[in-house]
Amino acid sequence: MGPGGVRLSAEAPIDPGTVIGHVHLKVADLDRAVRFYADAFGFEVMERFGHEAAFLSAGGYHHHLGLNTWESRGGRPPGAGTTGLYHFAILYPTRKALATAFRRLLRHRAPIDGAADHGVSEAIYLHDPDGNGIEIYRDRPRQEWPRGPDGRLAMTGTPLDLKELLSLAEDEADGEGNEGSTP
Repeated sequence: MGPGGVRLSAEAPIDPGTVIGHVHLKVADLDRAVRFYADAFGFEVMERFGHEAAFLSAGGYHHHLGLNTWESRGGRPPGAGTTGLYHFAILYPTRKALATAFRRLLRHRAPIDGAADHGVSEAIYLHDPDGNGIEIYRDRPRQEWPRGPDGRLAMTGTPLDLKELLSLAEDEADGEGNEGSTP
């Protein structure tokens, strides 16, 4: 279905069990990118090919995130007004897990660009050192999604209370001890 619930194709829609898998990013400095994703997010390095590529994972999967310098070593992020990746999203299983991830980002002084409550989800936005946009979020259960009087989805864009979210975070025993500043 397209905007307003209008079907855009006569063909059957994609299987509802389909998920978007791993993301591969071009980076300028592989060591810097690996440090960022391993330290600020906690991804584990599953495999590394020198200074050309690394594959990172949550929970031992072969890889959720591929980083490479095959075409981008020493490169600059794309300028404003160009096409390319807007952001990729990392889905956390619970609100508490999202809060803990947010606390970790603050500890590692990852600059937060914004946050929103979309009704269907709660999201926090940032960029990696190469300018790639990242959304970390958690979905609300479908039965809680906001709907208009006609029953159609009615997403929102209200501010997310980050202080309240942060109050749910579990303390991590990562030895950092420096939470940075709360937004």
